[in-house]
Formats: sequence, C-alpha cells, structure tokens
Amino acid sequence: MALPKYNRILLKLSGEAMAGEGKFGVDVHSADDLAKTVKSIYDLGVEIAIVIGAGNLWRGKDGLDHGMDRTTADHMGMLATVMNALALADALKRIGIDPRVQTAIEMRAVAEPYIRGRAIRHLEKGRVVILGAGTGNPYFTTDTAAALRAMEIDAELLVKATKVDGVYDSDPKKDPNAKRFDTISYIDALNLGLRALDGTALTLCMENEMPIVVLNLWQADSLKNTVLGETAGTLITY
Repeated sequence: MALPKYNRILLKLSGEAMAGEGKFGVDVHSADDLAKTVKSIYDLGVEIAIVIGAGNLWRGKDGLDHGMDRTTADHMGMLATVMNALALADALKRIGIDPRVQTAIEMRAVAEPYIRGRAIRHLEKGRVVILGAGTGNPYFTTDTAAALRAMEIDAELLVKATKVDGVYDSDPKKDPNAKRFDTISYIDALNLGLRALDGTALTLCMENEMPIVVLNLWQADSLKNTVLGETAGTLITY
C-alpha cells in the first residue's frame, strides 16, 4: 500500500457538499458519499479533522439583506454547521469510522466542546474529528475556522474541497479562457483576489506556513491522490 505524504490533514468542506441535487438541506446520500471519500484516505492511515460550512442550511447574507443583525446571522450559521457535522459523523459511524464532533460553542448534550488537546488525542487514536460552530465568533468565516484549527492541531496540510479543480485567474464557469494555476503563492493569491479562501484565512496560513490545496472533491480519487503527494488541484504555498 502506498504511504501518504501527509500524516494529518484538515479538510474544509462546504455545506453545499451535504445538499445533493436539491442544493438545500441535508441529503443522506450526499453525506454517505462524503463519508466514503473520507474513508478512502482514512484507510491510508491519515489523521483527519474536518471543518464544514453551512451554506446548505443558512446563508448569513440572506439575513443581512433583510436587515438582520450580523452577529445573529453569524451565530445562526454556526449552529447550522453543527447540524452538518452531526449528519456527517453519523454517516462516518455507519461505515465503521469512529467520529467525534467538537463545537466552538458549548452544547454538551450533542457534542464535545472544542479542546485542542482532546482533539489531538482523538486524532492520535484514529478518530475523525469534525469541528463545528466555526471559531465561535461572529465576523469570521468557516474558511478562517479551518485555517485556525489546522494550525492548532498541527496539521500538515489544509485541503479546501470545492466543485472546481483548483484555483483560476477568473471564474471558469463564466470565462472559457480562465487560466488554472498548478501552484500559486499566498501573496499572489491575495493580490489577485482569487478567493480560493477568504483573505483572513489565506493570511493566517501564509504567516504560519500552512500549505493549502484547493481541489474538486468530486473528481475521482482527487483527495486520495493529494494525500499521497500527487496534488490533484492547486497548491498554495510560498
């Protein structure tokens, strides 16, 4: 069996990955597919932490557009990420993986509170740790939460899973001449405003030398090939 290049990763998933074709809510078949993808690298011995978004359940911008308070809208989004985390944990458990959900906002009846040392111990014991509720603070995206947690748990790679096979200089869905980058520096990604991750997350990764791979999670074996050292998307580094 091939040995992974990375022993511990942080996988950032969008909430839309849980929605299926309906693009809203939690689709159990999509959760099952995600769990199988996670298992493909779990079986290689990779330690996996996951941060998941909430776009399938709530978009704070919709609330803001109707005059909602930003803090309220962001807290609603954090709670929605916990729903996604619980659904994914259930799907992982059903295929033989022992998951743990930890949340930045305490809700002990449904999940553990996020404690860095405990999260690392879970990883060391072969458990997949799903980190919900973002950073626990408004005004920060789940991209930033993923970058922060990647640093805290000593991950070797942050993987941003999308529906696009990397970072482009323009929207490939709108521009047929969009150029795809195999590798790009943090500073160039920031200066070009490429939105691979939000600016706060990119800056945090740059300052702490955390490599990022942006890939299409639905491209066959893209995640598996990446952890084996064959980057399937765009590598963002120095």
